[in-house]
Amino acid sequence: MKARFKVTIKILMLLLLPVAVLHAQNKEIDSLFSAGNFAIYEHPDLTIKIGERIVQSQKENVRTTIRAFVMISDAYSSKRDYRKAVDYLIKAQTLSGQLDDALVKIQILTKTAVQYQQLRIYGKAIRYLDDARVLITDYPLKDSVQSPLGTNYTIRGFIYKEQLDCNIAIDYFDKGMAEYSNLKTRLKNANLSIVSYNKGNCYILLSDIKMARKSFDAAIVYAKNIDAKSLYAFGLKGLAETYMLEGHYQEAITALTQAAKLSAKVGDLVLNRGIYRGLSENYLAINNWNSYYKFQNLYLITQNKIVASERKSVGISLNEQQKILDDSLEKTKQNYLFLAIALLCVLIAAVFFIFRNQQNAKKTIKDLKMAIKNHK
Repeated sequence: MKARFKVTIKILMLLLLPVAVLHAQNKEIDSLFSAGNFAIYEHPDLTIKIGERIVQSQKENVRTTIRAFVMISDAYSSKRDYRKAVDYLIKAQTLSGQLDDALVKIQILTKTAVQYQQLRIYGKAIRYLDDARVLITDYPLKDSVQSPLGTNYTIRGFIYKEQLDCNIAIDYFDKGMAEYSNLKTRLKNANLSIVSYNKGNCYILLSDIKMARKSFDAAIVYAKNIDAKSLYAFGLKGLAETYMLEGHYQEAITALTQAAKLSAKVGDLVLNRGIYRGLSENYLAINNWNSYYKFQNLYLITQNKIVASERKSVGISLNEQQKILDDSLEKTKQNYLFLAIALLCVLIAAVFFIFRNQQNAKKTIKDLKMAIKNHK
């Protein structure tokens, strides 16, 4: 806790530094990036402030500004505000055109794939993942691309979990974890916790409670390593689900109550919704009606907030799908136009060929008639 307090104080001191000072001190900028990325899951609003501060002080540094925009985009994704997340990612993409840097392109492609996966536009997400994978494969410094490669595998796991089969998804989750395990940053444990939690959900769908519990336990350990309360709460929520499936309702309630305390200051609506739903279901199972109604009401309130937020995301998704459809129609029109022009050319050539043959035939007949007449 003391170390965490010192980190918080250092962040505040850096944020209070004048822009001119930050502009001149690269170490402070690196420290802000480190702090901002670390705060994404617990304090995304702080990450956004840090990112905006970096952008303000680094307007002439394109590469640093791109990193800041990507970090801000990640923070908005953590807040489930996908509209703003996309806006900042577009800013990063626009600036990336000024650089000939494969690593930056890999990062942008990967983050774009993540956004499309969150918007459930899976086909487009896979295309960006494929493009990123090509650049990752060709990149000479393999240690520098372990994190995006781990994310590449992990996002494929999310997509295949929804579209194909959990066994396939788990295989990709394991590949992602293998890459994340080699990282030497504080984000290593956060990534491993997230993937372990999602593996646990897959095992629940496969009715393998033993492996699900093992995955949720691992997610909790990784979260504790970095004092990540939201990730710890997610692990407890998953663990509670295994207890409920086995009929251990009181153990499930204990785990969910602890998760609720951890998530109280985080503000993750999806996490809170899952906790409230779990508590209402478990209290219902033991016929505790007062507690059931209390948490069922909290669940419904949170669900309404999520629906309101997702409407914005649906708007983005529909607009994107419409753009894809429009692009497809435009390509189809172009193909039909090309085919029509080609057919017209063939038709003109055929008419010309027939006309020329007819003229040649008439000339031949005329010559024959003249030859016969002269012969007589």
